[in-house]
Amino acid sequence: MKFYAVARGRKTGIFTSWPDAECQVKGFAGARFKSFKTKQQALAFLEDPSYTNSASLTKKFDSAPKQNKTGQQPANYEYPENAVIVYTDGGAIGNPGPGGYGVVFETGETFSGGFNLTTNNRMELLAVIVALEALKGETRPICLYSDSRYVVNGITKNWAKSWKRKGWKKSDGSPAMNPDLWQRLLDLLPGLDIRFIWVKGHAGNPLNEACDHLANSTARMPGLPDDTGYLKSRKESA
Repeated sequence: MKFYAVARGRKTGIFTSWPDAECQVKGFAGARFKSFKTKQQALAFLEDPSYTNSASLTKKFDSAPKQNKTGQQPANYEYPENAVIVYTDGGAIGNPGPGGYGVVFETGETFSGGFNLTTNNRMELLAVIVALEALKGETRPICLYSDSRYVVNGITKNWAKSWKRKGWKKSDGSPAMNPDLWQRLLDLLPGLDIRFIWVKGHAGNPLNEACDHLANSTARMPGLPDDTGYLKSRKESA
């Protein structure tokens, strides 16, 4: 059993089912919630002033959050109360195989899609692209959470820009994969105040789990279209 602690929502407290907790946070601006394996952990979350004190939830982005030793921005740093929070995920069954992506905004809005033959990384990238296409012209800060180090490092460590400068080649001269999607993603970044944040997958984060469910359920749908970008890359490398 999981315990869902809602520190900020329509009704706060501990819930034992995600649908009950979701009713309290879906569409609620600035909602704060997390799932735990034990009730004691959930209680500790509710009692921690850093989660329930409104003053701690309005810290502005004076500078980009510090990165940890892996080069990722920590998933628990504070962000402006008006920030747009979005989670993305994607994957392919068999990799390559049928694949899907999921996008979940903190407000409850979701997007999903898939292809009959694709890869994990392509679906992770496409999830981010779909999220940012939905945020064109957004002036508020954006916090985008992904459990893909490939995607997050590709932006925060400037891998994608480096590959592009080298004609979509890696430092060892081998081809960089998925240039079509990386180019689409890079084209969406100018003008956005966005932070890419790595979050551990399958670790009890409700929004990450919701993305994973969307991606997996979509990948199993019949009649998925072709991923023309993937098919083209396979043909070129054959």
